[in-house]
Amino acid sequence: MNYLNLGCGRRFHPEWTNVDFTSTGEGVIAHNLTQGILFPDASFNVVYHSHLLEHFSKTAAELFLKECWRVLHPQGVLRVAVPDLEQIARTYLLALEQASIGSQEWAANHEWILLEMYDQTVRNYSGGDMAAYLFREHIPNKEFVLKRCGAEAKSLIEAGHQYRQKSQQPPDGQPKHLLKQIYRFVRCPEYRRESLLKILLAQEYNALQTGRFRQGGEVHQWMYDRYSLTVLLEKCGFQNIIQRTATESYIPGWVNFNLDTEPDGTVYKPDSIFVEAIKPAP
Repeated sequence: MNYLNLGCGRRFHPEWTNVDFTSTGEGVIAHNLTQGILFPDASFNVVYHSHLLEHFSKTAAELFLKECWRVLHPQGVLRVAVPDLEQIARTYLLALEQASIGSQEWAANHEWILLEMYDQTVRNYSGGDMAAYLFREHIPNKEFVLKRCGAEAKSLIEAGHQYRQKSQQPPDGQPKHLLKQIYRFVRCPEYRRESLLKILLAQEYNALQTGRFRQGGEVHQWMYDRYSLTVLLEKCGFQNIIQRTATESYIPGWVNFNLDTEPDGTVYKPDSIFVEAIKPAP
């Protein structure tokens, strides 16, 4: 069977055709998915993407799903994982209720769930306030955060720990800050270009940087729950739409690919809703 993994990041399998906006590993095809899917009609038995759809605008998401429909064989399977708006909303309401009656534990959870709801839509720099939260030396609700966000949150917490350890190490003999800047200006054309832009644009340079980031694909542009995602898939022509767990699938041997799960069986992105659909026969 022909399997296609779109927006794969670093979660890919050698038995699949793996595509991302930039090549993230051996065999990963670099392609701008906002320009469509670069394969002929009816090329694949399975199309899968995880935490990709929310990075498209509402209008662009419909066009993208129609492209998924196009490259699928009749009776082919589409599997979609996105952040679960319903789960986030219910957790937020619980956190609000508990924090309001004085629970310090849920006060911390309330702070985090607000970041989950909004930070990835409003941030103007990579990682945003979510990364800053996870880089803290003391995270009061670490278990809550890990239960919600899984491996990605764990990686950021570990990165913060490593950063603090590195920052406490003595200087390594590298050139001073000014000498580094001069070296980069002489040797790096991109650095020279940015330096000149700063001079020419002055205060407008920050607006340019914000615009670059906002159009770079990291921010979330829409959110989905089980109802709205089902309606969208039906609109794009899919049938037999069903909500799944991380381990359930129409796809034979799904759990062996370890795309929605880790090798130990834990869920990679516990904050997800998993939905599958079938492209009908003509």
